[in-house]
Amino acid sequence: MTIPAPAVAGPGKTLAAKAPETAGRSPGRLMWLRFRRDRTGVASAVVVIFFLLVAALAPVISWLYGKDPYTLYGQDTPGLLNDFGYPVLPNGGISSEFWFGIEPNLGRDVFMQLVYGIRTSLLIAAAATVLVTTIGIVMGIVAGYAGGKTDYAIGRVIDLTLSFPSTLFIIAFMPVVENLFVSPDEETPVWLRAVTLVIMLTAFQWAGIARILRGQVLSLREREFVEAARVTGASPARIVFKELLPNLWTPILIQATLLLPALVTAEAALSFLGVGMIEPIPDWGRMFLRGTQVYQNDITYLMFPGVALLVFVIAFNLLGDSVRDAFDPKIKR
Repeated sequence: MTIPAPAVAGPGKTLAAKAPETAGRSPGRLMWLRFRRDRTGVASAVVVIFFLLVAALAPVISWLYGKDPYTLYGQDTPGLLNDFGYPVLPNGGISSEFWFGIEPNLGRDVFMQLVYGIRTSLLIAAAATVLVTTIGIVMGIVAGYAGGKTDYAIGRVIDLTLSFPSTLFIIAFMPVVENLFVSPDEETPVWLRAVTLVIMLTAFQWAGIARILRGQVLSLREREFVEAARVTGASPARIVFKELLPNLWTPILIQATLLLPALVTAEAALSFLGVGMIEPIPDWGRMFLRGTQVYQNDITYLMFPGVALLVFVIAFNLLGDSVRDAFDPKIKR
């Protein structure tokens, strides 16, 4: 058998097999690659981005569509509502002019109410999510890192907050706020109701994320890199911001992703119970309330906000699960 001679590129030069190049990848890039392979996560992200774009571009959609959520089209235009206040056309008055039909009795455009309802719910839920996450981060890190009496005091506050029946408390507290800041002969300003909702939702939701982060910090503060930072004379602020916080972004992001749809649902539930946003601001919760009153004669009006809220919550929850799995692939669903 003849052994082939090595290939040469010139006098005295042998071609060697080119070693494959290995490129280092950051944890963020690895997470992104794992997330892209998750079809459910990508599809959920597309749905979530669609809802966010609809909320952000609501005025543009209204301009292109040629209608707004406040005009009483059914009362202004004869022939749209019958003598009982219900749409004359079948399926809630759906037509080329009114894509999702019109609201019974008042005759407002359902499509525009739905679009602006997304905007209302998302703005309130997003503001509450930012505040909840911020307070949860501060309280959780302080409790876990400080330990001792500070941890005990914050832990008891967390337990007390989690023990409150939040929905009942908000229902009872909202009229008190209105009586304190608004006289009986005046209407409640929309901004006051929105700010109160954000504060109430924040007050009862921060404790959950704070408890999770406290447990994470308790385990991290005994790790070697934290001890090494202490030995080198690093200040507590540097240890928190340079050593602890970068290792907490995964649970923070996951909790915030799961918190937003929960707050959207909570805001809609409060509006359904009559303590959320007030007329004439479009809101999914009030659409549900109105739909339960007219569903026997116009089930279509109840279907649109129900399907929209269901799709949004499922998509956001699936997105949160996919983000969690992308950060930690060892977790099994």
